[in-house]
Amino acid sequence: MSEHAEWSSGTAAKAAAVHAVDTADIGRTPVARTEYGKVSGFLDGSVAAWYGIPYGAPVTGTRRFRPPAPPQRWPWVKECTTFGDLAPQTMGAMVPVDSDLRMGEDCLWLNVWTPRGGAVREDGEPRPVMVWLHGGAYCLGTAAQAVYDGRRLAETGDVVVVGVNYRLGALGFLDLSSLFHGFTPNLGLHDQIAALEWVRDNIAAFGGDPGNVTLFGESSGAGCVTALLTAPRAAGLFHRAIAQSPPATTVFGQQRAAGVARRFLELIELPAARALELIDMPIDRIVQAAGVLLDEVPLREPGRLGAAPVVDGDLLPAYPVDRFQAGRSHRVPLIIGTNKDEASLFRVFRSPIMPVTPEAVNLMLEDVAASHPEVSAERIAEITSAYPDLAKTRGALAMSTDAAFRMPAHWVADGHAQHSPTWTYRFDHATPMLRAARVGAGHATELPYVFGNFGTLNHDPTFWLGGRKAATEVSGRMMRRWLAFATHGVPAAIDGSKHWPPYRPGTRSTLLIDTVDRVVEDPDAHLHTAWGDQAVGFS
Repeated sequence: MSEHAEWSSGTAAKAAAVHAVDTADIGRTPVARTEYGKVSGFLDGSVAAWYGIPYGAPVTGTRRFRPPAPPQRWPWVKECTTFGDLAPQTMGAMVPVDSDLRMGEDCLWLNVWTPRGGAVREDGEPRPVMVWLHGGAYCLGTAAQAVYDGRRLAETGDVVVVGVNYRLGALGFLDLSSLFHGFTPNLGLHDQIAALEWVRDNIAAFGGDPGNVTLFGESSGAGCVTALLTAPRAAGLFHRAIAQSPPATTVFGQQRAAGVARRFLELIELPAARALELIDMPIDRIVQAAGVLLDEVPLREPGRLGAAPVVDGDLLPAYPVDRFQAGRSHRVPLIIGTNKDEASLFRVFRSPIMPVTPEAVNLMLEDVAASHPEVSAERIAEITSAYPDLAKTRGALAMSTDAAFRMPAHWVADGHAQHSPTWTYRFDHATPMLRAARVGAGHATELPYVFGNFGTLNHDPTFWLGGRKAATEVSGRMMRRWLAFATHGVPAAIDGSKHWPPYRPGTRSTLLIDTVDRVVEDPDAHLHTAWGDQAVGFS
């Protein structure tokens, strides 16, 4: 989007925002008018919030494996104070949610938080918008998780925060198009694009600026961010991006996607000729078979997932990392980074999603050599030379972290920085308890720092050995950087914090986020030397 177009859309948003959010007389209930009807929310302190606003119709029957359709209009004021259905999935300990929430296929909804009870800013200008995509290995999670509550972020930065719920697993990232042409690949990505279109068309009613939208996400949500950064259909729907721990090379080719689809049919005991019966099949049966598949794939093939975006030649014309390296990602500023100890959390939870033992990592390397003939034995040897402790757990964890997250993030940054402002970080901070538990700065441990939401886990052990004051200070700096980026396109903390210079492939300046932030040039230089500049996929 051109600078003129951004200012024009901002001016339109400013005009719309003058009457953005009404406050009802009874109980001061905030009400906003969307293109589908009015929605009422609630006041949470000084912030107005709406939960479960539909951006798509229920994905049932013939819509189950099709792109989202708009929701039906409603003539009344729709109460949006509770979360909608969780996307059908096999729940586990890694996705803590309220036990009162239900699963179902009316799962295309989003949450909105806007400051000052929805009142217009004093200067009359619309607010920057931050749209969040949750993680969960493309098969778990929901926008209803407490850690994603956007109240503090909205209040601290005077921004509008949107959290998106979307289809997952077999319903969102299992490509069945090889079985029947009526099935559409990448439905989870289609849902996210529909949510971004909803933001474009409706966010002014909540005081937000549709011309200043930051798309941010973590883990598979960040993988969706990097995928959408290369999807032609997503062009112009967001103007900045933040990718936290993206598995950017975990993307299926069509051959692999077809093989996973065949295995899914075997598990559900359905011949390919009867694949259309999936449209009417009870959702519980689909979820059960998908749960087996999503556990089975990483156990049989360490380093791979059972569900992921797929290169379909349409929404994703090529592997995203290849598009980045060819300079074909969208021209928007980008923050991208990883956590220092990504793989540790999977060891603690005994999750098969990542290989965390020497045996599993060796199987992963053997599989790469067998399935990627372009990756020579010499290159595999160069990569493993960077891990002298590969026969020990710590070496396996390091290899797994780098294969899944660290190197893909660097390959994306190297490509994107060719044409757009790019910043990279490594989140190193860990509380004394997390260090004692050998989790350190594990996967997803940065989330409460970004949202300012500590204590959202049941019996949260984070501060059992202290460290709350330091963590609160780290969170404050991190939130201010993310908010400054969303507002101005530059991640300056505006409080005397360490200057964060842009990433350049020659210097690879990286912000190490800890009790004291510091900038280091190419902190992973030995890994770049070992892995090389050409991406290696582990999907």
